[in-house]
Amino acid sequence: MDKGTTGTAAALAWGLATALLVGCAHNSPYEPADPLERINRPIYAFNTTADKYVLRPVTKTYVDYVPAPVRSSVSNFFDNLFYPTVVVNDALQAKFKQSGLDLTRFLMNTTFGVVGLFDPATMVGLDKHDEDFGQTLGRWGVGEGWYIMLPFFGPSTNRDAVGRVGDYFMAPANYVDYTWPERIALNGVLAVDTRAQLLDLDSVLDQQLDPYVFLRTAYLQRRLNQVYDGNPPAKYTEPELPED
Repeated sequence: MDKGTTGTAAALAWGLATALLVGCAHNSPYEPADPLERINRPIYAFNTTADKYVLRPVTKTYVDYVPAPVRSSVSNFFDNLFYPTVVVNDALQAKFKQSGLDLTRFLMNTTFGVVGLFDPATMVGLDKHDEDFGQTLGRWGVGEGWYIMLPFFGPSTNRDAVGRVGDYFMAPANYVDYTWPERIALNGVLAVDTRAQLLDLDSVLDQQLDPYVFLRTAYLQRRLNQVYDGNPPAKYTEPELPED
């Protein structure tokens, strides 16, 4: 199958999935829609095992032996590499001023920051933002749908799974003609860098009676805050009290 056919099929799948999600109601993190819990829990267990025996040990070695300034540059590089996605989603959410500032941030870090290894934009007051197509769909009124646990990728929802596809097509980095070894190496370093930023949360998760429920609640609350820029409507964040 050539690239054109693959792209068309993916676009059709993306459009269909988006249409199916439109009109779904938001669910409060207190009352998540998790009808797939019987499937999600084994996937969560698989992800936890893979992390315990593979990703976490590699990440610990990375943190222990790679100097902090180098790790910081690696994180800066990946943030900048995919930052055009933020710029596009700013615009799709009608945040045009923020989109312009984020474009300036990307250009500054790409040039003066040596392809993103350094972050001079933050030094001059151009703050980093976090926007993705899952958030954009939420701003457009698309409900989050069901909570789902993806193998290797972790927690998601129907809406965020569709958003991942949209973000893939928006990211210029995904159109670079890497060889497969280069692509695998790049994704491997990205996975380790992302995991390194979450190491401090391991102790919190270990203290939970039910880590699956804790992670589900934390993920849905975080995504709700991101969609509404930290100020979600009370009906999505407060549990309904029983009527007298």
